[in-house]
Amino acid sequence: MFEAHFQTFEEAEGGVALTARLAALREELLRRKLNGFVIPRADQQQNEYVAASEERLAWLTGFTGSAGLAIVLNREAAVFVDGRYTLQAAKQVDSSAWNIAPLVDPPPESWLEQHLTAGDRLGFDPWLHTSSAAEKLAAVCAKAGAELVAVDSNPLDAVWTERPAPPLGQVSVHELQFAGESEAAKLAHIRGEIARLGTDALVLSDSHAVAWTFNIRGADVSHTPLPLSYALVPKDGRPTIFIDARKLSNSARDHLAQTAEIDEPEALTPALQRLAQTGASIALDSTTAADALARLITAAGGKPVRGNDPVALLKAVKNPTEIEGTRIAHRRDAVALARFLAWIDREAPSGALTEIDAVEALESFRRDTGALKDVSFPTISGTGPNGAIVHYRVTRMSNRRIARGDLLLIDSGAQYQDGTTDVTRTIAIGEPTAEMRDRFTRVLRGHIAIARAVFPDGTTGAQLDSLARQFLWQAGVDFEHGTGHGVGSYLSVHEGPARISKLGTTPLKRGMILSNEPGYYKPDAFGIRIENLELVIAAEIAGAEKPMNAFETLTLAPIDRRLIDLGMISSKELGWLNDYHARVRREVSPHLGETDKLWLDAATAPLARV
Repeated sequence: MFEAHFQTFEEAEGGVALTARLAALREELLRRKLNGFVIPRADQQQNEYVAASEERLAWLTGFTGSAGLAIVLNREAAVFVDGRYTLQAAKQVDSSAWNIAPLVDPPPESWLEQHLTAGDRLGFDPWLHTSSAAEKLAAVCAKAGAELVAVDSNPLDAVWTERPAPPLGQVSVHELQFAGESEAAKLAHIRGEIARLGTDALVLSDSHAVAWTFNIRGADVSHTPLPLSYALVPKDGRPTIFIDARKLSNSARDHLAQTAEIDEPEALTPALQRLAQTGASIALDSTTAADALARLITAAGGKPVRGNDPVALLKAVKNPTEIEGTRIAHRRDAVALARFLAWIDREAPSGALTEIDAVEALESFRRDTGALKDVSFPTISGTGPNGAIVHYRVTRMSNRRIARGDLLLIDSGAQYQDGTTDVTRTIAIGEPTAEMRDRFTRVLRGHIAIARAVFPDGTTGAQLDSLARQFLWQAGVDFEHGTGHGVGSYLSVHEGPARISKLGTTPLKRGMILSNEPGYYKPDAFGIRIENLELVIAAEIAGAEKPMNAFETLTLAPIDRRLIDLGMISSKELGWLNDYHARVRREVSPHLGETDKLWLDAATAPLARV
């Protein structure tokens, strides 16, 4: 009936079958007189989604999560993953060959401290690590009396004989009707930031920054319309874009040539060397610029200036055209979501549906809009115990039937040319338990607390994060992920620098779009998450003595009323929920067929205490 075009459900190869690859890498390290090597889950630009040719960690270990690192020594090897992926790593990685350890607390450097010995030579690829990451490795090596060695070529690539070719996704122009601001205007903003930094030039090492600045999009990685590329922006004169010419149609080339010189990616190194030979100070993004860039600038006599990429903040604050575009995208997405949720309610209680059926149906309803470019990430469709795996990805092997008494957690998003969406709903299949209702209501109250928050200019995500957790904390429970991330405009669904989390130190500015997604996960039982996207707007407060901000909810989808314990929520929370549902009904209902309209009317009917 339905099918998915934008994600697959095949099981990644892993486990014992990959142990021969580890042996081959160790032989190559021995040949190069290295005692160990560090393999990050990264490409040259630290992208979240990487091309198949950059999936070194997955090829070597079997671990396919988006955050991880491996260290191979002569006799020991370890895979480091964050809390989202602990269960996944245990299933994918051969524990007889690899230790599985935390990525953050304690960090991999602690493991290295225990296993390095004096005289060891630990290799790393400086194109795959930031300078700060390289410095941490160097400090550990120095403490152990070992040496950190920057390799000229990656030893893993030498043994990865069937490594795919780099991608050649075609570049498209992101027209002004969607971008809202010309390349020339954006470059003027960037040059202002270069002047403020006091540098001679800025390297755009983040392809998202290149895409935003020059109003282009691409198709080099999954789920994000990213054209892998670099740019060098001098304080005066034309910038240069470094991108494979095979990706450029005549129209894309003509578009870029209006504001920039165009060169091949391998021309970046000599261009930086020439500039550095004049003694220039060159700004690098500390979060995405490869350590190799800082090394070659220094070697050529220049001064690398590491800091925050100014484009990240410019890009995060959406202009009026992007804001209106994302509102339109969310209304379009809401129709697909309502059709999907109505379908689930009709079909799931029979016990005939699976997690994959849900993924395929939702994508199909989105494709029916005629505007879907891609999903913004692989849909997380987890029922029962699979719902408790925060970043679960259903495969043919793990695919679970949706049964009565289960909760279905479905986290999904879409890429439309006018906006990027991300939404999670938790759906009761049959009668939920009292515990499910209790936990769902606590998550909902935290979600509402964020949605209703009013905060002064300069407030950070870290200051808001506990609002989402307070009701869970009162029951002695919590969730092990951030409350929210930034979202791009037909770009990455996970966009910095702002976020709502304990680590969110960037002030929230009007025009930023962030997710609001508290959750609760009971291992081997069920998972709950409620996620809407929020736009930071001005708060209208009579008599306010300073500028105040608030959130406008962009996502329009019913929240499952069957999972709410009305005895636990306040009248203001109930008022928010009823107002939200009235808005969903008002904006979505006119675009639905009669059957789905009747379902939406019931799903968004006002709730009242008995």
